[in-house]
Amino acid sequence: MSSHSAVLRRADRPAHRAARGLTALAVVVSAAFAAGCAPQPEPSSSAAGPAAPGDACPKGELATETAGKLTVGTDKPAYAPWFKDDNPENGQGYESAVAYAVAEKLGYAKQDVVWRTVAFNNAFAPGQKKFDFDLSQISISESRKKAVDFSSGYYDVRQTVVALKNSKAAKATSVADLKGVKLGAQVGTTSLDVINEVIRPGERPAVYQKNDLAKAALKNGQVDAIVVDLPTAFYITGAEVPEATVVGQFEDTPGRAEQFGLVLDKGSALTGCVSGAVDALRKDGTLAQLEKQWLADAVDAPVLK
Repeated sequence: MSSHSAVLRRADRPAHRAARGLTALAVVVSAAFAAGCAPQPEPSSSAAGPAAPGDACPKGELATETAGKLTVGTDKPAYAPWFKDDNPENGQGYESAVAYAVAEKLGYAKQDVVWRTVAFNNAFAPGQKKFDFDLSQISISESRKKAVDFSSGYYDVRQTVVALKNSKAAKATSVADLKGVKLGAQVGTTSLDVINEVIRPGERPAVYQKNDLAKAALKNGQVDAIVVDLPTAFYITGAEVPEATVVGQFEDTPGRAEQFGLVLDKGSALTGCVSGAVDALRKDGTLAQLEKQWLADAVDAPVLK
């Protein structure tokens, strides 16, 4: 569920994961990964405003949705490798772990975190929010910033193509090779942007309300390939649709690195504090450690040009 524009190369996800094989992939995603992962770069200054000073962020006493609690939104289903067992509350999976790490930096214990189901597109639609922040693999973009605030980026994204092994798309080695195949992606995502703006296929892409529907369409042969972020691609091919393969990743366009950010209400008094927490987690190595633990290594995913 990403959302901005990653251009050829696996957007800004360092070609870190070295799990080419589906088996290695499934193992990596389901457990802590042994493969190393490239350190995350310093957060982009365009991702969010400056972090609030410490005295403006009293631990556990922020002006949250519910006093003394931190309300966190995410989509349903909450699927791996971002969450485990469709249960955000268990602290397992990259985004669940990040949410609790941010909460701890803000002074909220695990029992003080309240999860709320929020549809992907509703998370960044205009209007007052019923959460303190939301994380659902939502990419930071200028258009979205018109309706909501974003924290500093907590994950650097790359978009990839996943195709059935026996399809024409599986043989693609360049963007041009994908123009004549049937592609699909979730609505409102950067994945769909990549199809429309980078691949520009001859046939209109299939658009799905949920990533699960896109995966089902791929498995049933209704589309030849789908575009998703890289960790999701490796989980799909390793654990959900083993008859599919990761065809390749898209590279960045200079100055347009794609990042997932925590979504907050427009003008939220919490934005600076939440960004400060994310920045601290990046600086002390927590984000890198969680990425290594929960996300697959994909160094070998070829770049499509």
